[in-house]
Amino acid sequence: MERDGGVVTVTLNRPARKNAMTREGWIELTRVLGEVAARADDRVLVLTGAGGEFCSGADLSAQGSGDPPRRAMRIVNEALFALRDLPQPTIAAVSGAAVGAGFNMALACDLAVADETARFSQIFSRRGLSVDFGGTWLLTHMVGLHRAKELAFFGRILSAREVHDLGLLNRVVPEGTALARAGEWARELLGLAPLALAQTKELLNLAASGDFRESALREAAAQNLNGATEDTREAISAFLEKRPPVFRNR
Repeated sequence: MERDGGVVTVTLNRPARKNAMTREGWIELTRVLGEVAARADDRVLVLTGAGGEFCSGADLSAQGSGDPPRRAMRIVNEALFALRDLPQPTIAAVSGAAVGAGFNMALACDLAVADETARFSQIFSRRGLSVDFGGTWLLTHMVGLHRAKELAFFGRILSAREVHDLGLLNRVVPEGTALARAGEWARELLGLAPLALAQTKELLNLAASGDFRESALREAAAQNLNGATEDTREAISAFLEKRPPVFRNR
C-alpha cells in the first residue's frame, strides 16, 4: 500500500501467480481496506496488481488452510464487503488477467480502467464452481439477467474492448497506461468534497437495488447532512467568490 497526497494505491502482489488470492491475501485485503476506511486523509483508493496482471481470482492451488467451505467463503465475503462499502471512491486499474473473483473485484470498484490488452473471464464454470465475490449481483445489475447468464455460464475470455462495450469498464486505454489514467482520475477526485462524494457513492449503490421513492428520500436525507457541513459552505462561498474551493472533510 502506498499513500500520495490523499490517494492510496493498493497493489495485489503475487505476480508469480498472476496475483491469485489466498486465504491470507483475502484477510490482508480486508485489513488494509478497513484501515483506509478509518482514515479521513485517505481520499481515493486505486486497486491494481503487480507484474502486469490484475488478479487471476482465488488461488486454487493453495491447499491446507483447514477452513471448511463456509468459513472460507466468509473470509472472501469480508473482503468483498470491505471493498464495496468503503466510503472513499475506488478505481480499479486493470492490466493483464482479471478473471473469476479478479473480474468481480474490478466490477466492485466504483470506476474501472483497463489496458487494451487486458483480458477478462467469469471463469468459475470452467473450474466446476459457481460465481462468487458479488458477481451474480454485480453482473445482473450491470448488464441484465440474460447477458449475466451468458457471461457466467460459458466463462469465455473477453477482451477489454468487449467488456467495455458491455458497459463494465469506464475506459480502455493503451497498454501500460491504466494505472496512470486511474491516478489522473484519483487526483481529480481529490478536488471534490469527500463527504458529499461518500454520500453520492452510497446513494448510487443503494439505488441500484432500491425503488425510486426510497432513493429520493435517501437523497433528501443526504442533502440535509451536506447542508450542515463546512465543505458545502466552502463550496458555495468559493462559487460566489469565483475561486477554487478548499475542502477539509468537515
